Amino acid sequence: MSAGDWGQLLLLGFLWGGSFFFARIAVAQIPPLALVLYRVSIAALVLHLWLGLRGISFAPVLDRPGSFLVLALLNNVIPFSLIFSGQTQIGAGLASVFYATTPLWTILVANLLTSDEKLSAAKLAGVALGMAGAAIMIGPGLLSGLGGPAWAKLAVIGAAISYAFAVVYAKRFKDIKPTVVATGQLTATAILMAPIVFFLYSPEQIVTSSIPIWTAILVLAVFTTAFAFILYFNLIASAGATNASLVTLLVPLSAIMLGAVFLGERLKPFELFGMILIMTSLVMMDGRLLRR
Repeated sequence: MSAGDWGQLLLLGFLWGGSFFFARIAVAQIPPLALVLYRVSIAALVLHLWLGLRGISFAPVLDRPGSFLVLALLNNVIPFSLIFSGQTQIGAGLASVFYATTPLWTILVANLLTSDEKLSAAKLAGVALGMAGAAIMIGPGLLSGLGGPAWAKLAVIGAAISYAFAVVYAKRFKDIKPTVVATGQLTATAILMAPIVFFLYSPEQIVTSSIPIWTAILVLAVFTTAFAFILYFNLIASAGATNASLVTLLVPLSAIMLGAVFLGERLKPFELFGMILIMTSLVMMDGRLLRR
């Protein structure tokens, strides 16, 4: 990857790590699936306004509606639903480690379905080291959450596999501007999520008068969704599916760092060690330093 790709990857990891911070605030009063709908709907609206101001056409999405519905299912609807279901039975730490297996599944899926992203020893070793680093960073939280039924654990692993297929599937949109791809995916997700939320919840359950809650929702939608997905699809186009999926290793690192900076949470030695392993894994995946 180029220096620009690494910069986008680090920024994306920071943004998606921050999404856990703001989601923790919003979910106190908004049901999870309703929060997903708010997040993707507001983000889609912001991106539609941006396309209009920039004079960028949304027509490529309308020309391939089926493809964008598939992308929305693989990248949002299916994984969100599986993760929420799994976390009703297993701890957040264990779920986070299962989520961090996404690059491994992406390597396998990309090896099967693409011709330009094949397996290599450096990729496998790097992903294994990164997963170990993510597990160590979770630390005691992981150990306390090892219980739970098998179906819940498989649900979160299923979400990681869905993300792997999504990141490989998204390669077919290279001919479309990342802003348009992000807008199309979020619009399709909102269309799919709206009937689910309105069927499951009454208006009283999904509306709040709290200004802090709405502020958290807006930050989630505008920065950690709209802007983040532009980075994500641009990264897939420029660096490939496997490299883009490495962001899942950075998410727990970013979330813990944000907690330390803004919530006064002190970093423990095992968390620092886990960060070192994750950064080492990224260097191994990049390969340039090792070649030198």
